[in-house]
Amino acid sequence: MTTDTSPTEQLLGDALRNAGATIATAESCTGGLIGSLLTDVAGSSDYFDRGFVAYSYDAKMEQLGVAREILDEHGAVSEPVARQMARGARDVAGTTWGVATTGIAGPTGGTPEKPVGTVFIGVSYTGEWGTGESYATVERYEFDGTRAEIKGKIARRALADVRSEMG
Repeated sequence: MTTDTSPTEQLLGDALRNAGATIATAESCTGGLIGSLLTDVAGSSDYFDRGFVAYSYDAKMEQLGVAREILDEHGAVSEPVARQMARGARDVAGTTWGVATTGIAGPTGGTPEKPVGTVFIGVSYTGEWGTGESYATVERYEFDGTRAEIKGKIARRALADVRSEMG
């Protein structure tokens, strides 16, 4: 039995299992941490399909179908890239849900517009064909801390965002 004090990955896992839903991840700045958290839960094979670690521009294009024009125009750390990554993970894996992270974990690489700790988290959902219910959302966050702390905060926020979208 889980409670609201259970880890986010357990709560999300229970929600996915109860809904008969599946998930795939597309991670850049978190480098596979979301997939690792999901698989920390016993029985996660019921709902976790696969994870993509797409760190480079080429990986984002080749693995997830992110358009070169989007990367050129907006950069990897952007709302449109997070949206395409989340959709790509969902569609390539054929899952109910996709979640994506693209950001700047630091300690370097930030700019005034996108300081260290900036991340875009995308969540996508698959509706039934013909219903028009498929969608993707993206949220921008800024986290403080060391590189490891920022990555951990991003990964847990991504799990919480999927759980929130599930209702």
